[in-house]
Amino acid sequence: MAEIRRKLVIVGDGACGKTCLLIVFSKSIFPEVDVPTVFENYFADVEVDNEHVKLALWDTAGQEDYDRLRPLSYPDSHVILLCFAIDSPDSLDNAREAWISEILHFCSGVTIILVGCKKDLRRDPRVIEELRKTRHMPVTPEEGVAVAQKIGVPACDPGCSSGEETQASEVYHLVNSLVFQYSILGQTWI
Repeated sequence: MAEIRRKLVIVGDGACGKTCLLIVFSKSIFPEVDVPTVFENYFADVEVDNEHVKLALWDTAGQEDYDRLRPLSYPDSHVILLCFAIDSPDSLDNAREAWISEILHFCSGVTIILVGCKKDLRRDPRVIEELRKTRHMPVTPEEGVAVAQKIGVPACDPGCSSGEETQASEVYHLVNSLVFQYSILGQTWI
């Protein structure tokens, strides 16, 4: 039987937790330092319903400076993780207003999952205090789900926080399930 290969691309605002999520997903370790990304690739071998899948994980830069370069990562994608930071309500707004338009323009018909990152900061007193200064609060699970419903995609609130690798596994299992349905059964969402 031929090896199944699938491509996952992760997008979202700069510093929203994309790279951390991919490192936890692919290497099962939490990175100690934040390294800004232009483009980085990771690989994960996953077992989905007794099928071996080689998953290519494409990390992208979320900064505006890379708007012309980022679309080069989209061709042949099977799953897009659209990320936002739970400690940045603006990043959820950007997911709803800008990122989904870019994804749909370049990847029509590809499975998209809205993913909340940095779950540990939702209850962090320093983060809450800083956000209050601008009359904001951390993104709630309900707000994330409401945006996901509005843009017509599944939502996942895994966190990707130090010491909370089990929450990143929620994304891992959801992606595995989607990869299986897409690659083995030929199903797509959206």
